[in-house]
Amino acid sequence: MSDTNTTDTLVNQAAHSADQAIQTSQRAANDALKTLANAMHDLRRQATPVLDRAGEQVSSFARHGVDSVRETSHQLRLKAERASDNTVSYIRHEPVKSVLIAAATGAALMALVSLVARSRSHH
Repeated sequence: MSDTNTTDTLVNQAAHSADQAIQTSQRAANDALKTLANAMHDLRRQATPVLDRAGEQVSSFARHGVDSVRETSHQLRLKAERASDNTVSYIRHEPVKSVLIAAATGAALMALVSLVARSRSHH
C-alpha cells in the first residue's frame, strides 16, 4: 500500500467519524429539544388549572369585598336615617331644649376654634 492510499484511507475514516459525530450530536440535540418541548407542554397543561383556580379565587375575593362594602354602606345609610329621624322627632317634641342645645354646641365650637386660632398665632 502506498502512502497516498494510506493517507486517503485515513482522511476517509476521519471524515466518516466526523460525519457520525455530527449525526450523533444532531440526534442528541433533537432529542433534547423534544424532551424540552414535552416538558413545556406538560408544565403548561399543569399550570393552566392552577392559574384558572387562582383567577377564580381572586374574582371571588373581589366580589366578596364589593358585597361587604355594599352591605356596610347600606347599614351606615340606615343608621344615618334613624339618627336623622330621631333628631327631627326630638326637635319636634322638645323645640326649646333643641335650640338651647344647638346654641350651646355652637358656642362650644366657636370657643374651640378661637382657642386653636390663638394657639397657632402664638407659634
